[in-house]
Amino acid sequence: MTSLTSSAPVFAVQRSAERAHANHGWLDTYYSFSFADYVDPDNLNWGALRVFNDDTIAGGTGFPTHPHRDMEIVTYVLSGQLAHKDSMGNRGIVGPGSVQYMSAGTGVSHSEYNGSPVEPLHLVQMWVLPGLMGMAPSYGQMEFTPDERRGRWLPVVSGEPSVEAPVRITQRASLRVARVEGSTIVHDFEPKRYGFLFVADGTVEANGERLRGGDAVRLYDVARLAVGGHGELVLWDLPRVTL
Repeated sequence: MTSLTSSAPVFAVQRSAERAHANHGWLDTYYSFSFADYVDPDNLNWGALRVFNDDTIAGGTGFPTHPHRDMEIVTYVLSGQLAHKDSMGNRGIVGPGSVQYMSAGTGVSHSEYNGSPVEPLHLVQMWVLPGLMGMAPSYGQMEFTPDERRGRWLPVVSGEPSVEAPVRITQRASLRVARVEGSTIVHDFEPKRYGFLFVADGTVEANGERLRGGDAVRLYDVARLAVGGHGELVLWDLPRVTL
């Protein structure tokens, strides 16, 4: 697994099958980083990104109430319906192309279930190390149409002053999503920044590297990322964080 051992730029592909995998019957999940029973001290994070889980949850099942603290948690629904309930009194249904955000702060408990008794729910859940500790917990969800991300990077989460997005976090990181359908889209990184690109489905080329659904790329100090082809994309732009 790629770790940063020098100041040289990094463009490292993680193929879908190289991820840790667990199938619990009700939950079929892939871990990009050390998580749960998958323990790898050399693969704890990439910049401020601590967790990137690719989850498929069977109908009528889900995660019962459990606690979190001091973490920025972002969930992007790819298909299906996510039902959320938390200790702050929030309840909601998050549909495809929508983002759910929870800043765990000083502590919060929540449950996440498939809102359908039959259809599977496919999502990616991402945890970002917070920029500020000891904040009060908060929750929000945003709906986006396919047209808003078609052929362009749509900023949905940001803690960077220069990047406007509807969901704000305390870390100087940003999340963008896109749907490419034959076009090529570009993202420019500031020097010494980390990037994490995930291909949710389809087939694309990123800086000349062919990628398919489930593949990811870890970038460091790469000035420009160009992605073209056909597929659903998730991209983080991140600062360096030492655990």
